[in-house]
Amino acid sequence: MSYEEKGTWVYLVVSVTGYAVYVFLVLPQLLSGTAVDEIDYVPAVLWTIGGAIVAAIVLRILVEIVAPSGSTRGDVRDKEIDRLGERVGNAFLVIGALGALVLALFEGGYFWIANVIYLGFVLSAILASVTKVIVYRKGVPTW
Repeated sequence: MSYEEKGTWVYLVVSVTGYAVYVFLVLPQLLSGTAVDEIDYVPAVLWTIGGAIVAAIVLRILVEIVAPSGSTRGDVRDKEIDRLGERVGNAFLVIGALGALVLALFEGGYFWIANVIYLGFVLSAILASVTKVIVYRKGVPTW
């Protein structure tokens, strides 16, 4: 497994785990009937994003210690895979931004706007990573 593919796996695991932690922190407040304006979601968003960044760095280092890669330089195939994955992932980034824009236009509330944007970022990261992993395993498609 190449250095870039290992990084993709780390990014995927951290993205899913970070958002799961966020949902674990915020969803009980929402389900308990707490008014949306009273839900303390800002620290949860900031801590899970910051924690995910730190976790990705630490996990990436640990993966390289346990299973070192032959080279840390990507080749042409890695660049093509990265470009394809990011292109696919960016679709959800745009969808999340459009959803937030619609919510802002109709005064949907800061909680929902922030959550739509955060979900868009997470889905973008997950979809881009899954696409990259699939392409690493099955090869770059020739259109």
